[in-house]
Amino acid sequence: MTTLSPLLKQATPVVVDHALGSWIWGIDGERYLDFTTGIGVTSTGHCHPRVVAAAREQTGLIIHAQYTTVMHQPLLRLTAKLEEVLPARLDSVFYANSGSEAVEASIRLARMATGRPNIIAFHGGFHGRTVAAASLTSAGTKFRSGFSPIMSGVYIAPFPYAFRYGWDVATAIDFSLKELDYLLTTISSPEDTAGFIIEPVLGDGGYLPTPPRFLEGLRERADHYGIVLILDEVQAGVGRTGKFWGYQFSSADPDIIITAKGLASGFPISAIAAPRDMMSKAWPGSQGGTYGGNAVAAAAAIATLEVIRDEHLVENARIRGMQLREGLEKLSSSHPHIGDVRGVGLMQALEFVTEAGDPNQSLANAVQRSAVDQGLLLLACGALGNVIRVIPPLTVSYDEISSGLKKLDAALAMAENV
Repeated sequence: MTTLSPLLKQATPVVVDHALGSWIWGIDGERYLDFTTGIGVTSTGHCHPRVVAAAREQTGLIIHAQYTTVMHQPLLRLTAKLEEVLPARLDSVFYANSGSEAVEASIRLARMATGRPNIIAFHGGFHGRTVAAASLTSAGTKFRSGFSPIMSGVYIAPFPYAFRYGWDVATAIDFSLKELDYLLTTISSPEDTAGFIIEPVLGDGGYLPTPPRFLEGLRERADHYGIVLILDEVQAGVGRTGKFWGYQFSSADPDIIITAKGLASGFPISAIAAPRDMMSKAWPGSQGGTYGGNAVAAAAAIATLEVIRDEHLVENARIRGMQLREGLEKLSSSHPHIGDVRGVGLMQALEFVTEAGDPNQSLANAVQRSAVDQGLLLLACGALGNVIRVIPPLTVSYDEISSGLKKLDAALAMAENV
């Protein structure tokens, strides 16, 4: 009997029958509040009527129009639509299928544009599972081990993870920038460094917002040395943080931006955007792909961007994110094993610790399992597996956040009493 790979472990036992908005119905007839959104993908909620309608209409016109063979209108319209939200200088776009592919396209472009070999990534970052993307990833050894050799020319610099170090944020930033300068002096000279790549909010690495001053420090060094600043907005982008792009809490504009996940509400599409003069430095044949920029996915992305605009979902993410954060902080005051509450917008997390202050993976896992019994779907993350991330759709309502917090409180009590 043919089965799925045994390595594909489900976070929950739910088998979906159908879904709508913030809710999933299982084949068991139970209804679950989905605060996972397919790892931050269903930005407009499950099966938003306008996204469904756009995809259905496009499916009846053409499904696959390979975009280096024949061009299709949805991709042209999507590119024009992205102009409304991209930084003005990033006026050239390349499309792929997944975040990993877009990450690899970005580092290929940075190397070709600068003629330099090295990329500096940051501790705890997650950039994908394909070989080059995994080589940039340090959110856990499970993503990068067992298939060596991985890509060379990658160096990992410290990330200002203040809670882990036991420092205030300012001290963590100062330390991390000093260590980056030391790396540039001792390991990867600026003349050999093509790019910095960082997430504005670490995803699998633990839902850690990158402090604005740290991003601005990277921008300053990138400008000084001619290094390309690549911002991986795969998870933080498209409104999730309460701004359209996660980097917009700082003044550090990117040279390349990477987007995927929430761009098409569940349809597979990703992209990188860069200045046209930089994009033109990529070698002929270095960009392409059979399924990149699929017509149905592009139509869904257009509808997604229009829904986000028309329903003011970036602002909703900001307001509901404040409600969620306040509720999580209240929970932390009555559940002492919550060591840290952090995040921004609808990208929030709880980090669990033991009485001694050590990472508490077992409790995080117990909370995640207990939440399912309460009808709430959550996911763990963090290099040590002791972080629970809370990722509602951008359409989430006041009542749904309130309900989710009550379910989470009950799950915490259940897990702590096991």
